[in-house]
Amino acid sequence: SKFAIGPSHSEWEGKWISHPTDLESWSDTDAGAFWGNNRQGHQDVACRNWEKRRQLPVFRARLSSEALFDADGGGTSDNTADNEIQSALLVVSGLGSFRASMDGVPLSSSGPLDPPLTDFAQRVSYRGYDVTEMLARSGREEHVVGISMGSGWWDHRPLGGSFIRLFYFPHGAVTCVAQLYVTYKSGKTKVLLSTGDESAGWQVAKGHLRESSLFSGEYIDLQAMAAFDGWDTNSGWADNTSPKSSGKKHDWVQPQVYESDVTLESWRMTLEMKSHARNTNAKHKITPSHKLSPIGKLIPHEIPPVMPVERISPDEVYPLGNGRWMFDFGKGFSGMVRFDDGLPSPIVPEKYPRGHTVSTLNPGEEFITVVYGDSLELTRGDINIAVVAGMGLHDGGPTHRSKKAGDAEGKGGPCYPKDHIEAGSLLQRDVYILPKSGSNGDGQGTPEAKEGSFADARQSHFTTHAFRFAEVCCTAEPPSGVHGLAYRTAFKEWGDFGSSNVRINGGYELVKNAMNSNLLGLQSDCPHREKIQYGGDILADSPATLHLYDMSAFYRKVVWDWGDQQWDNGAYAGTSHWLALNDYAGIGTGSGETVWASAPVVMTARHMQHYGDLRLLEESFENHMKWYKFLLSHFDKGMKAKDYADDLKGYMKEGSGLGDWLTFRGRDTWLTHQSFYMATARSIAYIATKLGKEDEISQALELATSVKNRIVNLYLHHGTFLPPEDAAAQLSPGPEMSLYSRVVPGQERCTVLQGYFRRKGHTWPGSDENRFVQEVSKATLNEMIESGEVTKRGDKWSMGWSQWHGFSEGIFAVRYALKTLSDNGFHNLALSKANGFGVGTFEYMLSHNATTHWESWWRSEDLYSHNHPMLGASAEWMVSAVAGVALHPTTTGGKEVLFWPRFPNSASTINYAWATQGTRRGDFSIAWRFEGLPEEGKDYDSAVVKIHIRLFVPPDGLAVFRFPEYSNGKGVDSTIKYATRLEDIEKVRRLSSEECQRRRTAKEGFDYNWEYDRKENTWIKVYRKKAIGTPCESFLFHFSLDETAWSSTETLAGSSDNGSEIELSPGLYDVMVDEWQLKPEVKGTKDWRIASIKEFYGSEDIGPYCSDTDTFEWNVEDASHLI
Repeated sequence: SKFAIGPSHSEWEGKWISHPTDLESWSDTDAGAFWGNNRQGHQDVACRNWEKRRQLPVFRARLSSEALFDADGGGTSDNTADNEIQSALLVVSGLGSFRASMDGVPLSSSGPLDPPLTDFAQRVSYRGYDVTEMLARSGREEHVVGISMGSGWWDHRPLGGSFIRLFYFPHGAVTCVAQLYVTYKSGKTKVLLSTGDESAGWQVAKGHLRESSLFSGEYIDLQAMAAFDGWDTNSGWADNTSPKSSGKKHDWVQPQVYESDVTLESWRMTLEMKSHARNTNAKHKITPSHKLSPIGKLIPHEIPPVMPVERISPDEVYPLGNGRWMFDFGKGFSGMVRFDDGLPSPIVPEKYPRGHTVSTLNPGEEFITVVYGDSLELTRGDINIAVVAGMGLHDGGPTHRSKKAGDAEGKGGPCYPKDHIEAGSLLQRDVYILPKSGSNGDGQGTPEAKEGSFADARQSHFTTHAFRFAEVCCTAEPPSGVHGLAYRTAFKEWGDFGSSNVRINGGYELVKNAMNSNLLGLQSDCPHREKIQYGGDILADSPATLHLYDMSAFYRKVVWDWGDQQWDNGAYAGTSHWLALNDYAGIGTGSGETVWASAPVVMTARHMQHYGDLRLLEESFENHMKWYKFLLSHFDKGMKAKDYADDLKGYMKEGSGLGDWLTFRGRDTWLTHQSFYMATARSIAYIATKLGKEDEISQALELATSVKNRIVNLYLHHGTFLPPEDAAAQLSPGPEMSLYSRVVPGQERCTVLQGYFRRKGHTWPGSDENRFVQEVSKATLNEMIESGEVTKRGDKWSMGWSQWHGFSEGIFAVRYALKTLSDNGFHNLALSKANGFGVGTFEYMLSHNATTHWESWWRSEDLYSHNHPMLGASAEWMVSAVAGVALHPTTTGGKEVLFWPRFPNSASTINYAWATQGTRRGDFSIAWRFEGLPEEGKDYDSAVVKIHIRLFVPPDGLAVFRFPEYSNGKGVDSTIKYATRLEDIEKVRRLSSEECQRRRTAKEGFDYNWEYDRKENTWIKVYRKKAIGTPCESFLFHFSLDETAWSSTETLAGSSDNGSEIELSPGLYDVMVDEWQLKPEVKGTKDWRIASIKEFYGSEDIGPYCSDTDTFEWNVEDASHLI
């Protein structure tokens, strides 16, 4: 059905309703059972209470023809033409998750996560469904509305968690609210089927989901599912037998109204005191004492629904023995396995494999399990369940045991699933259950007329799993008709990139696949372990996300999520829902780590640049000013309390903070705290400029300049931009962040850049890398030594990370390094980093069979996620520098882009690239390629070639094209012409896309990976064709454009000035650059891969940009460089 927007909160007549059992199964101590130590007894009670309501309810109501067409409502008994139905809108919400249906027809195209996560105590979104056609076409028929429920974020299994503390979320009985608006052609409207109105006749029963968890999956009762077939149709309707439960959980009973026993004010007070954002007092307790949390105002849906966006067939299916089958879907994604043909009957092995034991069922029941994972435990050949363990609850696994056995259930508490203890991890798993033939099942009143079948199994309902691999156990034959359903928030995907370089293409796909996996109603860091919004992750990788998708509604919601979280003292937390996570890293008084907590204000500025949403600025400005004023009052005191001296004396290693998270180096947390304090002030100035608030502009700019000068005064010395203590010189970020964000004074930037080239890499003591080196053949080790991938660390061979031929940087500096190099005349070095090999590169991930970006640059088989986009800002660099299109730094609403392609020294690195950047004005596209390349690849370092560039500006767009310069600063002639008649561009795109898909199907991408020979205990390199990284040319060079009619050619003489630009109006442009000299890439000398680059830091010629007269000062209109 169509989606629609319905009433405001005050216009709702419906009330929240729940199953009576679910309302009765709460104790006052449940809310705070996990809030402190020595609360075992309260946790036991909370667990027993939850077990009573573990089975999920379904709700339904019948709409009679009398109610729909009575005289009072605008209809008449004759249903005359004047009183026919004009429109009908059903509005529904549910906590935790819901799906709506009418007459057995699903209305919710949204997937398993609706409504999306917000602070449910403050706001809950609802969806509207246009059911006009269903009611109008059926005449006098009766109709049944159904609402099926999952526990979602609302009534999850009560677990202690390792670091994901869901007990700080509001929670209560699973509940729903609904009402139907019917408007007649007479103009009258009536509200029907309001929940909480006894005359509406709502019913509730416990359905076929015995448990539904976002983290650990579902228990699906196939017998109950068969018995409930048609439950939401008129033919399946039955009147209530009792207003109370009969004791048989599947009976239909009358629901009760949900009523909270705590106010929002009191709940927030406990959170603020717990976070230290508010002083404790005798009137309010820190530990909450209530049963049912308050539910916030109802609002129309803010973002598109989470929907299936791709149906994925398995690449491979193979047996693991004992009836266990492995399905490899070829890439990682979030969703679930879909069994179109159902499941075969189960078998019982002598011993269930790890992760497939189910010990809590009735003796008369049999089951089939589906276990999900990102990667394989290659020393065993089955799924690595530790790295996808929910809430981080795992023991590391049998091979990489990093925690003592029992650690997972110990931290999880008394409600840790008994079925998961044997595995040592909180599993991503679905369990399909059916009584054995002849058994009476669970004895809970399931009708016996329909026994159910494993052939009826299809998919899980209200959970998603992140996976590439799925194990099905245990059946004699593998299930047929198996597909993966990939889910994501259904915003428009409008960015794309490609090139001739398989590794760089592969890196882009790693980022994109990880992004797709982590955008399900919120932007999560990883889609299995944590699933929550971190401010630092969003700040770091939003440049890539904003390239890939239309995030206008989504990031507006992100800003409001933090607005709901914000404490009364103005402090933002590091996550959009406060979970007592990393509070130690902030400046105290309830504040999150400065970088992470600055996300809402910085994202508001970025949102303005991309979407021009002035209303968001107006409505969020007060919140951001509270944060700004909080920093003014607390930042300097907080930094002193964290033992940062004013002169940084004694600051030799990372201080208290998160900073450039997961760099190979130590983290310069002082610099990141200060820089994002500055970024907050700059963002306030930027927003105030758009709103015309002169006082706030001047105040914020004054603060931003003051913080910038503080950084410069301490860091700028002897031609370097590093902490004053020499021992801190290798921390990250180095100078790259301050160069990019216009902190380094313009007249000093090239000297600082020259000093930057002194940075070098180092050997790496990672446990998985060391084990790998020990488990390769001698011949392979010698090859790795010869290539520079392995060098000596003491007396042992060790892998090493590289500064210039790989990534040493963490979550933020990876972007600043690439952008700074490309923007300042050293694009060849940025390409060298992205095209590198060995630990800390895209190649390394791809060679270890990755299809989604890892959380760390190094291998981790027992800790860091294999599906985590936080290091993924590189994808935006590929688009803006490797191809050459990005929003203009000072544009708003995506009105204008900057075309600025950069080129390699050698065509052997990359010889073509292209990208499309979507905006509200349309899609801007660029493509370039070297033409006239010699036949012999050995001449790719020395030939003189042409560069052919094509640019497309959409009908409502504007662009600036910056012409290429030689790296030696001498000009080069170019010609430009435009199409006098445009071809059908969308048709050309489609034809080009089809050709690319044929190449991907032929698997012309990355072609090898390391595999573990479990018999020989040896790693071997296996050459195998893959789709990931497949090179494809742009539609702008598709042969169907060969007959384009062009204008006369205009010659643009070369100039030694850098940054020569022309403005472009809508159209298709063709640019040819003549006589472009190729040259070798700089490799370095001894230990070249981990060494610094003397050719650059020892050279007097640091490139053309040192003669640039640009003052390098940040412009208050510039959202790209505010941090």
